[in-house]
Amino acid sequence: MEQPIRDDLRFERTLEFEGERFAVHAISSIPGVDRLPLSLKILLENVLRCVSDGDRAMRMAHEIVRAGLACEAGGEIEFMPARVLFQDFTGVPVFVDFAAMRDAAAARGGDPSRINPQIPCTLVVDHSVAADVVSCSSAACENARLEAQRNAERFSFLKWSASSFSNVQIVPPGVGICHQLNIERFCRVAWCGRTGDGRRALYFDTLVGTDSHTPTANGMGVLGWGVGGIEAEAAALGQPVTMRVPAVVGIRLTGRLASGVTAMDVALTFAERLRHRGVVGMMCECFGPGVASLSPTQRATISNMSPEYGCTSTLFPVDEATLAQLVRTGATEAEANRARAYLELQGAFGCEREGVGFADVIDIDLCGIEPSLAGPSRPHNRVALSGARDRFRSVLSEHGRAVGDASFEVRFDGSTYRVEHGALAIAAVTSCTTATDPAMMVAAGLVAMRAVELGCEPLPWVKKVLAPGSHSTTRILERAGFIEPLQRLGFSVCGWGCMSCIGNSGPIFDPMHDIAGECELASILSGNRNFDGRISPDVAQNYLCAPSLVVAYSLAGTIDIDLSTEPVCQGAAGPVMLADLIPSDEEVSAILASALDTAVFKPVGDPACEGDGYWNAIDVEPSSTFAWDASSTYVRRPPYFDDARPRRRFELKGARPLAFLGDFVTTDHISPAGAIAADSAAAAYLRGHGFDEADFNTYGSRRGNHEVMMRGCFANVKLRNRLADGRLGGWTFDSFTGEVTSLFDAARHAREHGSDLIILAGKMYGSGSSRDWAAKAPALLGVSSVIAESFERIHRSNLVGMGIVPLQLEEGQSAASLGLTGRESYFVDPIDFSSGLPVPAVARVTAVRPGGDSVEFSALVRVDTETEGRYLAAGGILPYVLDMLLAQ
Repeated sequence: MEQPIRDDLRFERTLEFEGERFAVHAISSIPGVDRLPLSLKILLENVLRCVSDGDRAMRMAHEIVRAGLACEAGGEIEFMPARVLFQDFTGVPVFVDFAAMRDAAAARGGDPSRINPQIPCTLVVDHSVAADVVSCSSAACENARLEAQRNAERFSFLKWSASSFSNVQIVPPGVGICHQLNIERFCRVAWCGRTGDGRRALYFDTLVGTDSHTPTANGMGVLGWGVGGIEAEAAALGQPVTMRVPAVVGIRLTGRLASGVTAMDVALTFAERLRHRGVVGMMCECFGPGVASLSPTQRATISNMSPEYGCTSTLFPVDEATLAQLVRTGATEAEANRARAYLELQGAFGCEREGVGFADVIDIDLCGIEPSLAGPSRPHNRVALSGARDRFRSVLSEHGRAVGDASFEVRFDGSTYRVEHGALAIAAVTSCTTATDPAMMVAAGLVAMRAVELGCEPLPWVKKVLAPGSHSTTRILERAGFIEPLQRLGFSVCGWGCMSCIGNSGPIFDPMHDIAGECELASILSGNRNFDGRISPDVAQNYLCAPSLVVAYSLAGTIDIDLSTEPVCQGAAGPVMLADLIPSDEEVSAILASALDTAVFKPVGDPACEGDGYWNAIDVEPSSTFAWDASSTYVRRPPYFDDARPRRRFELKGARPLAFLGDFVTTDHISPAGAIAADSAAAAYLRGHGFDEADFNTYGSRRGNHEVMMRGCFANVKLRNRLADGRLGGWTFDSFTGEVTSLFDAARHAREHGSDLIILAGKMYGSGSSRDWAAKAPALLGVSSVIAESFERIHRSNLVGMGIVPLQLEEGQSAASLGLTGRESYFVDPIDFSSGLPVPAVARVTAVRPGGDSVEFSALVRVDTETEGRYLAAGGILPYVLDMLLAQ
């Protein structure tokens, strides 16, 4: 094989553009680089520029080129993003960790003010607003007031963080969703920074984010992906993200979408096709003639759904349409032209991919994509619109119910209505997935306008949520005249944040809540996640679709309908069909031509983009350390640095399973973000601190308090733990008392008896969100290892970062095939991490049953890089990074 990188090649060059000189690391002269996927070109430039040790940089660069030309995954490399993106649910605990790290530095005699992010960090407050008030003109103001009231401690801490740490920007609540703001404000395609000696430099705009939907930026050609908060804070502090060279799957797009088919339909098709193909841990990259037919915001919608099929990222190339979008959202023509010049120098501009090698190529003809939904509980369970009713009824049957076996009376404003299984409790137009694309939001507005013109009336039992992803979306709807008809149907703007997509739907209407135990309620939303219990604990089935379909289904009032053939509802002149409501692409384009321009994206001088009165009234003083409030139930100093357990040599002797779980257990199951159930351990803690149930707020909002989050571990009300004797939620068998009790109490008893804990699980353990608390909370409960059939990428990394050892069963093995029940005691032979990679790489595990007989099996130690092994040896990534910072 050819030698890919010659020792005499020099990579740093000077790019002159309009009288300015920029240092760049040029890769186009490297032999074979023209045959690499764009994703690997970006990683290659990053290694050559960011790895300070020249020999190590060359070894990693060689490995990227070798693996890329071989069209396979490769060895360990390092990646240093240009910036880090946070949202408040995952970002607050990160800055709590930074503050705790300053305390630990001071305790060791160091200077706490030296603990600062080393690269730009942006945190957007978008996850804490809830749709408590809907369908009225004051909804947004009331929800903002409630948000400020509930989150005063968190917001004060965030303002302290912004004033006390360097390289930190906090975007206040009420401005928009982080991923939409990222492509509207922060993406640059080519990042302008500085070299180590202060010269101006250009390099690829890249990022990692503490939200799994960070790949939204991939639609703009910006390589980024979601990581756990643990990994993100290490990156912010200057620690590179370690990874193996990913295999890159090419997705060849041909054709163009039929009229009325949306980017959401494409995203759901991607989720179905690629989850079936299996792309976990891989990067995907779109190319082909179909790319040009998609707008950058349509591409962003597709990229946004990357975590729903398990890949690291779904990258689109930068072309003229991308640069036009940059200018539309506020970049200057010079900045766009400079980005083009840089990308052309790197051989990274345009959609042409002739001769590029991919690990696999998947062909998707855009012409064949049809209007779709996904449900009832996984984003990749796509179903055509015509099959949605049958999907609902099939799942209804699985739940032991049947169509027509019950009817329920609900009263609203003195009138009585009858609803049946499938009644919609929530219809939400929300999320960074769809609000990012103006075309989909305009289509929803047109559906509302036509429905009003035809005399359609909103149904009182459906809670309607409209949460635009940013104020630019609201301005477009206002310019097009759609705000009023949307309000007529109950879709009043109720805030600018994630809302229903993250589970902040607020309570469903009381009459629907009262029948939730007997009636199979459903929700419909234009979001990206529909996991069990996420949208609302009262809702049994949740379906994802485009915003226009959400509005249509809200008029039908039920998911138990075939909208492709049946009337949506009755209008003033008779039945109204879906075809009467859905606009053509030409109609949408005509609206966008008049309503969409640069002015809608300009935040300068706009109070809506600079924080409301509640935010601006918070007064804080910067300081080197944070003044923790011992009585706070929102922000407390975490014990990670006190409790860190170095694991140079790992073994288990008699560990007990805390939970025995099935396939596709998500991070929502492990660490829910939504409502705190009244019978949960977290609720008992909050009552003990004087809180009534109405003031519990959510798990997501209390992520700065480890006491709440420990008690919320595995507390999802839909969790099925085989050790809980059929009880759903955060319950388990306590092997020390012989009773079913809360997981928190069982873990406490195990700690009192000096027993290690493990988790048993099936396939794809840790799917879904990137939330770090899904690893932090088990670690604080005393979980030492997770034994699973397979792991989702981000969560496996988070486990290692918190000192938990992931053990993966050999191919073809499962708990069932091994005869495991979860009542055994587990022994793991010693594993050595002192040299980084685990020795042995395959561990021997012995499970001893209560009767004394045992079963032995082997498990792969999923500590994939030497750096990960060093994290474990130090007791986790946080102690490791602190040690490094204090040693500098």
